[in-house]
Amino acid sequence: MRINADFDQPVVMRPEEMKWVLSPLPGVERKMLDRVGEEVARATSLVRYAPGSFFDPHVHGGGEEFLVIEGVFSDEHGDFPAGTYVRNPIGTRHKPHSRDGCIILVKLHQFDPADTAHFSVHMDDLDFEDGGAPGVEFAWLHDFEGESVKIVRWAAGSSYPLHSHDGGSETFILQGSLTDEHGHYPAGSWERTPPGWCHQPYSEKGCLAWVKTGHLTPGKLGKYAQAAAG
Repeated sequence: MRINADFDQPVVMRPEEMKWVLSPLPGVERKMLDRVGEEVARATSLVRYAPGSFFDPHVHGGGEEFLVIEGVFSDEHGDFPAGTYVRNPIGTRHKPHSRDGCIILVKLHQFDPADTAHFSVHMDDLDFEDGGAPGVEFAWLHDFEGESVKIVRWAAGSSYPLHSHDGGSETFILQGSLTDEHGHYPAGSWERTPPGWCHQPYSEKGCLAWVKTGHLTPGKLGKYAQAAAG
């Protein structure tokens, strides 16, 4: 299966363009954002757990990172409410479930094999820094060898100068909306851009976004493929 699998091309999926599809497990549905492979795949998805649903115990051969969007995600390691970011590196194991239901943004088989950080952090515990433009702030979620994950906060009316991300970028809009010369991205939108893609974003009414950069170079993609194959 190949969904949005040309990483040299930009792609945008807005909420009205996504559809929930059943997973092999009862009560668990997915919106597939990008995917290379079948059930074991390099994949980026929104995953929705119905109340009381669960996955069988499994090992993450290629690593897993996720952000809880709604509800509470749980496993044997704890309960993770909305706003929690979790990294489970290659080789970690768990049995996920949700008592009351949840939605997560999850990325599978996309870990650098040398990146072994295993942690969770909630957005309420983050310290925001000056984002380099008036009204724009960011907080670190993770950083490893040029691959960065952040929460970016835009005040109403704020903008950022024209720029590009040498290692590509990926954005999920959590609240509000963002706009650039290529389009408008309301809450729930997902965007992926290749290395060198230029834009000049702004937010008319304010925005909160999960942003990952530096992970879409050929070298990084090659490491992911090796991890998935292993």
